[in-house]
Amino acid sequence: MLAAVVLGCFGNPPGVAGVAGTAPAPNVLWTPPPAPALPPPAPPPAVPPDLAARVEELKLADVIDIALRNNTLTSASWAQARAAAASYGAARGQYYPTLSVDGAVTGIKTAPTGGRTAVQQQFYGPTFNLSWLLFDFGGRSGSVGEAREALLAADWTHNATLQGVVLAVAQAYFQYLGTKALLSAQQTTLKEAQTNLDAADERHKVGLATIADVLQAKTALSEAELALESTEGQLQTTRGALALSMGLPANSPYDVEARPDTGLLLGIADSVDTLIGRAVRERPDLAAARATARAAQARVSVARAQALPSLSVGGSDGQTYFFKNSTSGNSYTATLTLDIPLFNGWSQIYNVKAAAASADAAALQAQGLEQQVVYQVFNSYYALRTATQQVRTSADLMASASESERVALGRYRAGAGSLLDLLTAQAALAQARAQDIQARFSWHIALAQLAHDAGVLSLDGGNPLHLQPDTTGTQ
Repeated sequence: MLAAVVLGCFGNPPGVAGVAGTAPAPNVLWTPPPAPALPPPAPPPAVPPDLAARVEELKLADVIDIALRNNTLTSASWAQARAAAASYGAARGQYYPTLSVDGAVTGIKTAPTGGRTAVQQQFYGPTFNLSWLLFDFGGRSGSVGEAREALLAADWTHNATLQGVVLAVAQAYFQYLGTKALLSAQQTTLKEAQTNLDAADERHKVGLATIADVLQAKTALSEAELALESTEGQLQTTRGALALSMGLPANSPYDVEARPDTGLLLGIADSVDTLIGRAVRERPDLAAARATARAAQARVSVARAQALPSLSVGGSDGQTYFFKNSTSGNSYTATLTLDIPLFNGWSQIYNVKAAAASADAAALQAQGLEQQVVYQVFNSYYALRTATQQVRTSADLMASASESERVALGRYRAGAGSLLDLLTAQAALAQARAQDIQARFSWHIALAQLAHDAGVLSLDGGNPLHLQPDTTGTQ
């Protein structure tokens, strides 16, 4: 009966009889309620004004600068660090007394009973309250220590986020540059194929070549055109990926400065053990995991303190004023409280066990991450050595393929060689160019990966690793 009265007074509950809740039948689509008006969309990110003057020749440091300004991951990690700093400040407030002031207005009227006359009073007054925890066997210091370690973990996580963004941008940057270099090389290959076709046509007209030579030259030209078209599409893809890494729309008007390959540093002077030791000391994500483990250990002190006595002091001072007369009164209290927990269903014991187990888990996770860091540095170190060897080998391949193409071209022009030999040599040269470009820019990516894994990748894309020119041919 009561439910019927409530329904009659207030109408149908949500989700019933047309109110937005669920679909009216299992075979009917749910109709959402009218959506509120959305705010106007924010303007898309753009290149900062201080970089707009050289938007067509951005350097790696410029690209990273734009990414760090626009990337939401860095902004979110910074906000989390500021929130942790505020929480740490709030936790430190436990060392100070709690002060408050309250006021009340009271009216009292009693009925005449037992021969007593009715009494009516109205009074008001402020009250000043104080409470101060003096000692709690480490619970307060444990809470503050936990908040401090959480702040350190958030700060280290912010550093790790910055380095991760820098690495992603550097990878996209070198992939885009490598694709541009490959496109330029394939344009050279296309010109060579067109020259071969023109030469084959001329030789066929004067009877020095067969139609088969012309068809072979046309086939080589078509293959070069297909490869060029594919790379042109890949160039737009890598360009859009670089814009995305900078936090810009994919169609943003920009370009990057061409990097010359001269002066490429190939050798790394640091040993793998040196880099592993540096990473174990300086990797921000590993430092964050260790701070998280220390915060979990601090929670054990907090849990233990909940089962131990605490000592606090408190007091209040109040003044009372009456409305209808000029009298007033003062009252105060002072307390020294010793709180001794006796029994609460063993929950305190289990809280300590849970906190200790969580601390062990956090310590083991930090230990596992340290092992992963060692492997990552070890892997990226030898990946860089492999990339170094590939640069050296691709340079040798490029030299031999260029010489082979030069000899084949000379023999063909002299009438001593066939067009097939020339096309084969030029195909090998085109492949050698592509491999040389890929090896060089892969080396830059491998170097950035090693710096990131060692925890030393700087925010301008610089690399503090000790490099040396490859002058000996050995590593």
